[in-house]
Amino acid sequence: MSVDRETAPIPSLTWHKSSYSGSNGGQCVEVAVGPGAVHVRDSKDRTGAVLAVAADEWSAFVEFAARA
Repeated sequence: MSVDRETAPIPSLTWHKSSYSGSNGGQCVEVAVGPGAVHVRDSKDRTGAVLAVAADEWSAFVEFAARA
């Protein structure tokens, strides 16, 4: 797992927020699929740090979270 130290938005990515996220500005993250990695950021701080996770690691996380 790595953290991109970029503070500017990554323009080539299309970000998605969960349909379970409310419009009241709660604790939400956004994800975007890039080449070889899934990028995760705080939806309230879109110019902040971006976490890059290998696609297979993200898949394992999603499978685990779905069982919880």
